[in-house]
Order: sequence, then structure tokens, then C-alpha cells
Amino acid sequence: MRHGNISVFVPHIGCPNQCSFCNQNTITGEKISPTKDDVIKAVETAAAHPSYNPKNTELAFFGGSFTAIEKGYMCELLDAGYIYVKNGTVSGIRISTRPDAISPEILELLKQKGVTAIELGCQSLDDTVLRLNHRGHTVEDVKKACSLIKQYGFSLGLQMMTGLLGDTDEKAILTAEKIIQFGADTVRIYPTLLLKGTYLYSLYKKGEYEPQSLEQAVELVSKLLIIFEKANISVIRVGLHTVEVDGFVTGPWHPAFGELSQSRVLLKKVFKIIKDKNIPKGDIEIRLPKHKISAMVGQKRENIIKLQNMGYNVKITEGEEFQVLNL
Repeated sequence: MRHGNISVFVPHIGCPNQCSFCNQNTITGEKISPTKDDVIKAVETAAAHPSYNPKNTELAFFGGSFTAIEKGYMCELLDAGYIYVKNGTVSGIRISTRPDAISPEILELLKQKGVTAIELGCQSLDDTVLRLNHRGHTVEDVKKACSLIKQYGFSLGLQMMTGLLGDTDEKAILTAEKIIQFGADTVRIYPTLLLKGTYLYSLYKKGEYEPQSLEQAVELVSKLLIIFEKANISVIRVGLHTVEVDGFVTGPWHPAFGELSQSRVLLKKVFKIIKDKNIPKGDIEIRLPKHKISAMVGQKRENIIKLQNMGYNVKITEGEEFQVLNL
């Protein structure tokens, strides 16, 4: 059963600093802070859809540092949503915030207001990368916040970014490994996009920063997805849903970035099976669940063409398990 969110975006009103990559208006398209009436409208509109499933849908406050906003305003938004938790319209409330905006007092309050899941924007778990990108918190802050969140019984989500200033593929992989160590239940992965009005944009114009290419980002994220899959951690989002064209400069944005990354993962799995089983060139059959077939084929049949260029004629069929068979 697919998880769903009713998303309410809270702009850059809770963050105590401006991160190197961040222009919240460009990321979310939101410039006006939501009211309790906006929360009510969002839930009522979603719940009216014929396919709406209350058992698997959370109200989600995204876009800012939710627990760092003014307490009265935060409670106003939560109270508007908690009505729907109590009457069963939503299964719970999900919020996203900063690691250094978590405390026992905050967690007690969130518990009382129906919050069930907390996502932390850690972005990197390398202190040098955090410092260079003006995050304003440390790896130790993330570790402590994760421990508290788990202690209070919330579902823990961690958000990481690739391609930040000073980051490398090796550091990103170490971040993924620490995310696993810190007990994340879910993960979101966002390649860094270059947006106007950011510190990274000023460095880019001076030739001091270059974002990842689409190929670099897809290749790295595919490795991260495999790491999280092996650890049985659900990756619930890869890449931004959308960006405002006027604010986007360059970087690895693609409307189907998640599928591109999943497609690369499946191709890597095929390569591994071919190598492990020493499957000779010729006709092969790839079996996998129906919902993965499109990603296996790849955009513009990319994966099929790559395998053909290696000497493999591919037949893809539906099956319960992922298999590569020599025909």
C-alpha cells in the first residue's frame, strides 16, 4: 500500500541561518506562510478525492524548520491538523525540521499534537561539508536528535543531499552509512541544484563551485539506493518534485530523476548477476515485478540498448522475484 502525504509548505521562517544551497521560495514555490484555514482546506480537498485512503495518508508540514518557528504559530497549525488525526481522516502528522531544533520539550509537545513522524534535514554527515555549506549544526547534533526522536517513539526520517560544496562520492556514501547507524526508518535523497540568490550561486559565478552533472548524480544516487535497500531502509523520495524555472540555474534536475536512478540500480543488478553466474553473451530473460518493468527498460530503452551493446538480447517478463536467466 503506497504511502501518501497531504503536504503543507511552511517557507523559510523557522531557519536560523541561510544554507549555501537554499532558496526556499524557489524550492517550494511558496512565499506566504500557511494558516490553519490552509491546513483545513488541504485535508478536506485531499479527503474528497475518490481514491483517498485515510489509513495510509499523513498530513505533512514541509519546506522550513517546523520546530524552530514561533511556538504559538506551530501549535495553531498542529491543532488544525490534529482534529483530522483524532477523527481518522489522516493516519498522523509528519514534520520536517533541523537537527538542532529538537529537544525533549519539543518532542513532548509534538507527541501531544498527533505527530507520528519527524524528518531531519541533515544533508551531510561530514562536519567539514556541513560547515562549508553554512548548515549551523554538527554531526553530533544529528546523532543526538536521532537518538531522542527514536527514544520518544517517532518514525525517523533523514534527508541527505549530494553534490554539496566540499562533498565527494566517498563522503556521501559515508553519510549513507551513518544514516543507517543513526536508525533512520526512511530517507530522502536530493541532488544539489544551483538556484539564484544562494551562496553556491555566488561561488559558481566566480568559478569556485560546480554542481554535479545529471549522469554523476544518477550514478551516485544509484549506489546510495543499493546501500539503503540492503539495510531495509525505505527511500521515499529521490530528487525534488519541481523547481521554479525562473530561479533554477543548472544542476542535476530531471522530472523523472527517481526513475532514472532506479533504472540504474536495476541495470547494476543485472550486471552483477551476469558476472556472478558467468552468463554468456546471447539471449537472456529478465524477470521482475510489473511495477519495475518500466525502470528496467530505462528511458528511451537505455538499459536494453546498453545490454545489447554488450552482446545480450533481452526479453523482459513479469515475475515475483528479480531474476536473470540464460535462454
